[in-house]
Amino acid sequence: MRAPNEIDFWRGFALLTIFINHMPGLYFERLTFRNVSLSDSAELFVFLAGWALRKLCDGPIAGFSAGALVFRIQGRAFQVYLAQIFITEIAIALLAAASLLYDAPFLLDWHNASAVFNDPVRAHLGLIALTHQLGYFNILPLYVVLMFIAPLVALAQRFAPQALLPVSFGIYAFALISGVNLQTWPVEGSWFFNPLSWQFIYCLGFVLAGADGLGAFARRHHEMLRRAAVPIVLAGAVVALMNFSPSPVAVPQPKLVFMFDKTFLSPARLIHSLALTALFAGAFVTIRRFAPAPSKYLSMLGRNSLNVFCAASLLSLIFQICRFVYGGRIATDALIVVSGILIMGLVAWTSEWRGRISADSPKNALSPSPSRWASPPRLASAAVRYYMPRRRQLP
Repeated sequence: MRAPNEIDFWRGFALLTIFINHMPGLYFERLTFRNVSLSDSAELFVFLAGWALRKLCDGPIAGFSAGALVFRIQGRAFQVYLAQIFITEIAIALLAAASLLYDAPFLLDWHNASAVFNDPVRAHLGLIALTHQLGYFNILPLYVVLMFIAPLVALAQRFAPQALLPVSFGIYAFALISGVNLQTWPVEGSWFFNPLSWQFIYCLGFVLAGADGLGAFARRHHEMLRRAAVPIVLAGAVVALMNFSPSPVAVPQPKLVFMFDKTFLSPARLIHSLALTALFAGAFVTIRRFAPAPSKYLSMLGRNSLNVFCAASLLSLIFQICRFVYGGRIATDALIVVSGILIMGLVAWTSEWRGRISADSPKNALSPSPSRWASPPRLASAAVRYYMPRRRQLP
């Protein structure tokens, strides 16, 4: 188990705010930072995903061959894909159950779910292909795509590091200028998070996490970048508080460059998210000193981000249904938030408890980890230790 650190802390913070923001109308939704920002936790979450990939590539799998590296990362991508299918099917079942229980057929239309019930054959094909996505369950499909391209990012950094960011920016600029996005099916439309655009902030996180290049430059000039970030963050807060958004009619072509569009990650959102990152980078040390318990708790959530995210997504839908049934008073909303935070913590703790049990098991010595594949003598030695009778100590 990792000790609390800055990446896990901010990832846990993002998970918590995503949970709250995924319940429209919740009283505490107005207290999250997206109300004073042009960006929100989605940008932070994807940026940290790229950062975590770089730490993995520079650390545990640094010595892997290209084939082993691809195998390791693609395994994680497939795991995220299965998680998306799993929570989506449970969400559909929750909507169906609530519709029957409360005699509310309109619940079947919530969050773009109507196609599943009206055209189940094609809709389920779309769910498997990720071309049909439920509302509030559409960030993991983006993450699946990013994880499937992660080996390309890692290999590009290994063999052509100077080309990675220019190529990524070129794809981002192409998406902004052309308006190209992945299409949904069977319901006509496009992805809420355009992977062609969002891969850029993912790659930025990957590059900035490195010990050399742009990452080294950012660390050397962190104080200067932090000062430059202050007016950008303040300007974004003023714009957000005024609820201002450029009119598509008023801005010139290409319009997406000047909009505050989340789907295409317009430059204003991207720049404001990077400014927030520059401003608060390194703040974890101070936060941990003055609030050790919350920092430890959020770090635990961040260490188990996939399990916690899946639980938070389903909890947000359950609590949306609860608010529909019981109303949205402040006391109810407070109970929802406290319950959600506790359950998310329980999921994270259980995940780590299972990990400790697995690590302490004697059979773990024979687990096919990459390091043991590369060292048959160690595997043989572990087998001998496991199967030989243990010597009893004399009283």
